[in-house]
Amino acid sequence: MKKFFTIIVAACMLMPVCAGNVQKSLDKALAKAQKKEMSQKMKEYKKGGYEILGSRTMEVALLKHYSKLNELGDNGLVFEGYAANTKSKNTAEQMALNNATIKYAQKAGSTIKGRVVSDIFADGTDSEGEFEKFYAAYERIVEQKVKNVLVPSYSVIKQKPDGTYEIQSFFIVDETKARNARKAALESALTESELAQKYAASVRGFVEETVAE
Repeated sequence: MKKFFTIIVAACMLMPVCAGNVQKSLDKALAKAQKKEMSQKMKEYKKGGYEILGSRTMEVALLKHYSKLNELGDNGLVFEGYAANTKSKNTAEQMALNNATIKYAQKAGSTIKGRVVSDIFADGTDSEGEFEKFYAAYERIVEQKVKNVLVPSYSVIKQKPDGTYEIQSFFIVDETKARNARKAALESALTESELAQKYAASVRGFVEETVAE
């Protein structure tokens, strides 16, 4: 019995060590995968004629990008904005932000709509059409609020033969902050539809779901 107890104690002592080793292995694998991904992106940008926008090198910009994502963990998401056919870099950058904002709002709206259709109106009733005002209001208000949540990470830009610029901008989203923005948008949008207010409890649950690109 004493021997068995000794084995149990030893096993318990080894568990944190084993867990730590597993976590180190996972961190090492993630770092290796990100390094490979970063290298691939740099090759793709170079091949496409893109350069980093700003004073940093592309390598430093990407390293900072992945570092921020790692810091946020599962809460960190990336949204991309795109713009083209403008002769101003500043205008292109602003257009890319607007593009990313609109895409986020549309994704958020389609997530809510999909859940409403499948969970609330799964019986095939035609009342779902009365929600259209609510969907439109929700997307509009999300678009207004999410600009403070889309944090610029890096942008790559190239000049086309006609002298205009094409830009891809990448934004990091902290899902915790984004969820709060969506909740605020939801409460405002609910006033657009009495029917939406009737199902408010269910709809509030849908807004918790992550919006990914």
